[in-house]
Amino acid sequence: MALKLNLIAAVCENMGMGKNNNLPWRLKTEMAYFTEMTSRTLSDKKQNVVIMGRKTWDSIPSKFKPLPNRINFVLSRSDLDLNQYKDTYAFKSFDEMIDKLNNEKFQEAYEKIWVIGGSHIYKMCLDNKYFHRLYLTEIKKTYDCDIFFPQLGDKFVEVEDSEIPKGIQQENDVQFVYKVFETKK
Repeated sequence: MALKLNLIAAVCENMGMGKNNNLPWRLKTEMAYFTEMTSRTLSDKKQNVVIMGRKTWDSIPSKFKPLPNRINFVLSRSDLDLNQYKDTYAFKSFDEMIDKLNNEKFQEAYEKIWVIGGSHIYKMCLDNKYFHRLYLTEIKKTYDCDIFFPQLGDKFVEVEDSEIPKGIQQENDVQFVYKVFETKK
């Protein structure tokens, strides 16, 4: 199986993603979209992998750790003991993680790979040969943020995906749009 990294993120108008290791917005619809996209598989015998950095892992409330119905990969330069969690693995390097994903035996366990943050992990994956797609929710509002999504530049192009809701979505007074990007050919 060819390794494909799908990135999924939500950003506000200034490309902000978070403040004090938390989301600056509360959008149940967008969170449900994230859960559906990162959990859904065609085979009921497989799960998807979610890749995150330690700060993203730390930002997940304890009652939701590990993210259910997904295989959790946490990249950290620190020693992490995640043995108490089912289907959760810690990696000290990106290459070590890629080796695990490329392992034939392990490939039988997962269907898709989703990168869920943070900023450093996104940057690393956007520039990686395994990058496939970026699923980006653009929130049509500006929030006070201290963490930002990497600048996309002009090497990406928006593409259609039939599984993605089209047009402007709205929850309370906040509008947002789901977009999908690939590297220009």
